[in-house]
Amino acid sequence: MTREEFIKKLDREGYSYEIQGDKIIVTHRDVSLGSLTSLSPGVVFINKGYVYLDSLTSLPSGVEFRNGGNVYLSSLTSLPPGVEFKNGGGVDLDSLIGGWFKFRGGNIEGVTSKRLLNLMIKRGMFI
Repeated sequence: MTREEFIKKLDREGYSYEIQGDKIIVTHRDVSLGSLTSLSPGVVFINKGYVYLDSLTSLPSGVEFRNGGNVYLSSLTSLPPGVEFKNGGGVDLDSLIGGWFKFRGGNIEGVTSKRLLNLMIKRGMFI
């Protein structure tokens, strides 16, 4: 999906966003774009609620999730380095790992599920 197509989709849905340089910052409370099969690069979700992108099969590098709730990516089949999760809820990666990414911690202080997930993405473990 091109940047222009994504902006048109946001406009059609009435979702609030800002453009900062080459980034599209989505700020709408809850984002439900379950019909999208692709996403343009440079999208950052900084909304208070969830992000529902259930039909995406891949994400471009540089997409960031800094939303307050869950991220639903149940059809995703790969995660390239450069995708980052700093959201407040869980991450549904059903097609990729068979469910929600969960890490209850272990004996390594400071290792949270998001930190572990981001490290695994950075190392190319999901491509």
